[in-house]
Amino acid sequence: MHETVATIDGVSRMSNCIGSIRKRSAAASWCAVLIATFILAVMCGPTGAQEPSWEPVKGHIMTRWAKDVSATNALPEYPRPMMKRESWKNLNGIWEFAMRPKGEASRPEKFDDHILVPFCVESALSGVKKKVVETDMLWYRRRFDVPKAWASRHILLHFGAVDWETTVWVNGKEATHHRGGYDPFSIDITDMLKTSGPQEIVLSVWDPTDKGLQARGKQQIIPEGFMYTPSSGIWQTVWIEPVPSSYIRSVYTEADIDENCVWLTVDAANTNDGYTIQAHTLLPSPGEKAGTIPVVAESRAGQRLRISLPDEPKTRLWSPDSPFLYDLEVTLKDRAGKTIDTVDSYFGMRKIEVAKDSDGINRLFLNNKPLFQFGFLDQGWWPDGLYTAPTDEALRYDIETTRRLGGNMVRKHVKFEPQRFYYWCDKLGILVWQDMPSAVNHREEMKRQFELELKRIIDAARNHPSIVMWVAFNEGWGQFDAPRIARWIKNYDPTRLVNHASGWADRGDFGDVRDIHLYPEPGVAPVQANRAIVLGEFGGIGMTVKGHEWRQGKGWGYSGSGDDSDLTNAYLQRIRALRPMIRLGLSAACYTQIADQEIECNGLMTYDREFLKVDADRTAAETLNLYDTPPVVKTVLATSQVVPQTWSYTTEKPGEDWYKPGFDGSAWKTGPAGFGDFNPTHPTLIVSPRTRWTSSDIWIRRSFDLDDTDLVAPHFLIHHDERAEVYINGKRVLNLPYTSNFYTWLPLNREMLKTLKTGTNCIAVHCHNKHHPQYIDVGIVDILPPNRATGSGSKAKDGWTK
Repeated sequence: MHETVATIDGVSRMSNCIGSIRKRSAAASWCAVLIATFILAVMCGPTGAQEPSWEPVKGHIMTRWAKDVSATNALPEYPRPMMKRESWKNLNGIWEFAMRPKGEASRPEKFDDHILVPFCVESALSGVKKKVVETDMLWYRRRFDVPKAWASRHILLHFGAVDWETTVWVNGKEATHHRGGYDPFSIDITDMLKTSGPQEIVLSVWDPTDKGLQARGKQQIIPEGFMYTPSSGIWQTVWIEPVPSSYIRSVYTEADIDENCVWLTVDAANTNDGYTIQAHTLLPSPGEKAGTIPVVAESRAGQRLRISLPDEPKTRLWSPDSPFLYDLEVTLKDRAGKTIDTVDSYFGMRKIEVAKDSDGINRLFLNNKPLFQFGFLDQGWWPDGLYTAPTDEALRYDIETTRRLGGNMVRKHVKFEPQRFYYWCDKLGILVWQDMPSAVNHREEMKRQFELELKRIIDAARNHPSIVMWVAFNEGWGQFDAPRIARWIKNYDPTRLVNHASGWADRGDFGDVRDIHLYPEPGVAPVQANRAIVLGEFGGIGMTVKGHEWRQGKGWGYSGSGDDSDLTNAYLQRIRALRPMIRLGLSAACYTQIADQEIECNGLMTYDREFLKVDADRTAAETLNLYDTPPVVKTVLATSQVVPQTWSYTTEKPGEDWYKPGFDGSAWKTGPAGFGDFNPTHPTLIVSPRTRWTSSDIWIRRSFDLDDTDLVAPHFLIHHDERAEVYINGKRVLNLPYTSNFYTWLPLNREMLKTLKTGTNCIAVHCHNKHHPQYIDVGIVDILPPNRATGSGSKAKDGWTK
């Protein structure tokens, strides 16, 4: 530890002093020794010259990686792989720490505790694990040495992330004041450093969490339900690095696979006319011969630089199946051509867009080809580190598990991760939908701060080829000016998709996708002219595992499952249901979720990542089918999602035989489904009702014709809010006591199929509602293999049968 070095230096100086004192008289020497011992105790603290003790705070479950964390190896990896320098110094480790009332503006006279940086105050791995409220101020202090070899260089101090409002002092001088809990920030501290001896950093951090104005995602001072323990203070790596007086501040690459080139933008500090930027990348040699081919491009500093790739060897595109990355070396040179600064980076040749397939349906295209995206909601909490994964291996593990289960995408949910998370997604081939951490306060100050942090987060992450979508708002959480925000993001970063609202609070035809949330069953919204249809959340099947719970007996999910075999079957049932939805326009789906989060036990892994709740082989095999040609969906009885379908209906209780084919319904009214009582302009609606229904009960019926009953895999499509009973030809086939959020796909079993007949059939439905809003509509489809020709189908250009 660097802290130890400073302490040992202090002990050495005091020992010399004590040695000279011994030459005096015995009485005088004894007094001097007592004085020196007292001074030594003050300098070294209560543990003397020993390193301050640290151990994780017990009381909750821990991950297997917690045992690998110590005071001397807390996240030792270089934290910024996208722009790496050879020389750097990690300041993670034991820092002095104190919590004081916010009203005490001055720094503490005494730091009475220690904390393991970069773990947040509330975490077990910090060694503190204390609750932080809005009236607390957090104080950190760290002493460090600057290597002598850096003497002629500028020194940059970097913070990966500190939550939330931070003031930094270096050797007693205020260095910066920063607001933002997720974005990295840096300071040139050169002019604040002493010429020799240990340097001192002091931080004050105020984090009001849900009592403040800031974006904070799912952090809540009193965690409950799907809101979790906060992560206050430093929660990402702190480090220093030397740079020359003129240096590279940032590197931004923009791949253009259609032009077979990469555009490079470099921001350099303190440059003059005549300074140049040189980019150097190596291409793998074609054929069997090993080796590389250099590609070099150069331009004046400040200009956008084009790096043209040759036709041979053929450019390797980045994708989940082949996440190839090109190494990139960027060099800043002065007027004489002398190298001033060099950083190592990388890029991926990747293109993401919404385009129409051969059926005219908007799809998500990767590298000019449609690719169905499937993966998991990834919220990024850990039982021992909370916002901070205990090790780099742990950070990588969730991404590897996503791949193991067949996924090609994660939705990083209302949290922005350390840079190494996206590095591993780049390396392992995982597409990322990146949420902006949400806020719930609508004051103008909050809105300005939100937009500032949004820009900083995009700037920090826009180099990563894995990130393919920016999600501005989760549902309606803190949502404001969503269309304007979506337009701004698209203009600022046109290389990625924009999702202005994931779930419910859709504001119309803005952004690239129409994103719906449904629990627990999946569904697909009607296709749109300008946006692709995606399912941003579904599933959430709960299952607790004894011994792996955050709070024993308090776990919950959106629906329940008994054991791992039950969960596997329930999960696969929902995955299979996605395949026909792809045919109808579904372009992506995100299951909730990859791992349990505190008491939310609907993950496919337990919170400690010790127990995988599903059969990995069966899950992967079924998931991989999602990327193949989807089945044919043949309409048997149409719903009113797209074209209105006429039903007879009444809201007055009919006669007892109302559901039978021979019933006289001539006194009933007629109207198009769906029947309901929604505001058709409400942003949470996926489809709007066509006939108003406001009472507690409604009875509807209609007839439909079948040429034959040789159906392959028939399913009901039913949207019912709330309880519903369905009859076919006088026999009850469905009794649904719960509410569906949207059109649920329910298979017809053998007994149900027996109720159908060739010729005219009668379907009758009763829906009962106690709580508004309300809705009812029903249809039937048949799902056929993709290569099966039907009388109503024709071959599409891509080989699919419509």
